[in-house]
Amino acid sequence: MTDLAAVKNSVRRTELADFLRSRRERIAPEQAGLPPAPRRRTPGLRREEVAQLAGVGVTWYTWLEQGRRINASTQVLDAVARTLQLDAAEHRHLYTLAQVPDLRAAEAEGCALPPEIQPILDGMHNVATVVNETFDMVATNRHFDVMFPSVLAQPKENHNVFWCMFNLPECCHPFVNRHETIPQMVAMLRGAYARHVGEPRWEKLIRDLIDYSELFAELWSRNEVAAFGKQLRVYYQPAVGLLRFISTSLGIHGTNGLRMQIMIPVDEATATAHARLLSGEAEHPDVLPCGHTWQDWLHLREDKPPLGSAAVVAQAARSAA
Repeated sequence: MTDLAAVKNSVRRTELADFLRSRRERIAPEQAGLPPAPRRRTPGLRREEVAQLAGVGVTWYTWLEQGRRINASTQVLDAVARTLQLDAAEHRHLYTLAQVPDLRAAEAEGCALPPEIQPILDGMHNVATVVNETFDMVATNRHFDVMFPSVLAQPKENHNVFWCMFNLPECCHPFVNRHETIPQMVAMLRGAYARHVGEPRWEKLIRDLIDYSELFAELWSRNEVAAFGKQLRVYYQPAVGLLRFISTSLGIHGTNGLRMQIMIPVDEATATAHARLLSGEAEHPDVLPCGHTWQDWLHLREDKPPLGSAAVVAQAARSAA
C-alpha cells in the first residue's frame, strides 16, 4: 500500500467514526422505539443501544465508531443505517466511507471538460454551468454570464462557487434564501469529500475554507451530507431584482465528477427579468439599496486572496494576531 493510500484509508476511517457518532447523537431513544431514558450526560443513543437495535456485536460497533480497521458487509451497514435513520444521501455516504466493494461507480480518469459540452451549454435557453466536485465553475453559458457578471470579473482561479459565496457581504448577497442554500451546498461538498479524503488538494481546500470563513467552519462541523438534486434558488440581481429558479444537476458521464447545473425559471416574472438581462435592456444601478456601489458588487472583495492559495492561511493568521 502506498503512503497516500494509507493516509486516505486512515482519514476515511476517522471520517466514518465522526459521521457515525454525529448521526447516533441526533437520535433520541424514543425515536428508535426505546422507552424514555433518564437524564443522560450526552445526547442521543448509546453505542450499545445502536448495536442492539442493528443486531450487531457491541464490540464490533464500538470498533467501527472508533475508526478501527474492520470489514463491514452491506447487510450490516444497512442495519446500522436503518437504526440511525439515515436518508438516501447519508446511506450512500456511509457506504463510501466504509469502502464497500462494488458499490462505488468506477471513476473515469481526468476531469477536463469534454469539447462537446460547451456547444451544448451555448445552445441552451436556460442558465447553465458545469462544476466539478470542489465547485469550481469549469464552464458557463451566456444566460449564466449576464446574471452573474461578478463571477466573470474575477480572476480565473476565483471561479469557485464557495469563493464567490463567502466574498459578498450579506446585505447584497446573491442568494436571497442563503440560510437554506449555503448549508445545503456545504453538505453536498461534504458528500463529495468522502470520495477524496486524504488527497492533498482536497485536504488543503477544506483547511482553507475553514480558515476563510467562520460560517463554513461551523457548517462543516455539523457533519451533514446531501446529494445533488432539484433545489429552489432565489437570487438577487441588482439590475432586475429577485429571480427564482429550480436548479437541477446532471452528471456528465466519462468525467471525474463533473456536473451540469441547469436553472429553470419558476415564474413568468423571472423569465421576463432574465430576458431583459439577455437583451441588454436592464440598467445596472449606480448604488445598491444597501449603499454598496455596482462596482463593489461586481468585483466582490478584492482584499481577499484566491481560495486555495497559501495566502489564505497567512491572512487568517494576521487577522487573528
